[in-house]
Amino acid sequence: MRGPRALLRGVAAAARVVGAQASSFATGPRQADSTFYEFRTYTIKPNKMKDFLDLTSKSIHLRTAHSPMVGYWTLEFGELNKVFHIWKYESFAQRAAVRTALSKDQEWQEKYISHMLPLLDKQENEITYLVPWCELGSSEKDGICELVTFQMKPGGPAVWGQSFKAAIKAHINSGYTKLIGVFHTEYGLLNRVHVLWWNESPDSRAAGRHYAHEDPRLVAAVRESVRFLESQQNSLLLPTAFSPLK
Repeated sequence: MRGPRALLRGVAAAARVVGAQASSFATGPRQADSTFYEFRTYTIKPNKMKDFLDLTSKSIHLRTAHSPMVGYWTLEFGELNKVFHIWKYESFAQRAAVRTALSKDQEWQEKYISHMLPLLDKQENEITYLVPWCELGSSEKDGICELVTFQMKPGGPAVWGQSFKAAIKAHINSGYTKLIGVFHTEYGLLNRVHVLWWNESPDSRAAGRHYAHEDPRLVAAVRESVRFLESQQNSLLLPTAFSPLK
């Protein structure tokens, strides 16, 4: 019987052969590495948000000791009583190891989990990858983020990828907003793309949007992309005091 490493080498070799012979069947460019991002959304019970944030602020260092956090926000507009956070993992094996370690971390369980669960109403998570043409951005100063979630038509990037990329590039070139990342869902609702933007304030974002609506190049790029759009949802995110991304 072949060992796990030998089996993985065999699978990788077979994949290279298949890829070389059937690349035309791909729905888009391959991921360059195994790094992925877990999106977590917690719905907090009404009137418990302050308790939740105070508890999390005091204990989040116990969680970040296990794996890096990209950002942690509360939702200001869109769905309320929610917090949204992003965690980075280098592989599924690393995530599994982190989850196991957290379950055995007595301090984390006693100081945080046991007190947090009574405040929690609902929990959702998605596994996403950065699209191959995007790198994770950062902010040099405090601001706000906007999470825009696009539900695209079935078919994957082979159908809508180029027009979607052109629309995002047009927004970047307009200069009114800064791109943090474009994430394609791998586990969760498929054909979903999340775009995370950074702005100095809600007012600067509003001013930029008014400008964008009058930019003919941007309007043309968006008009082409929306042919493949089924729905869109926007949320304004306010960074918590302990969020790395401000």
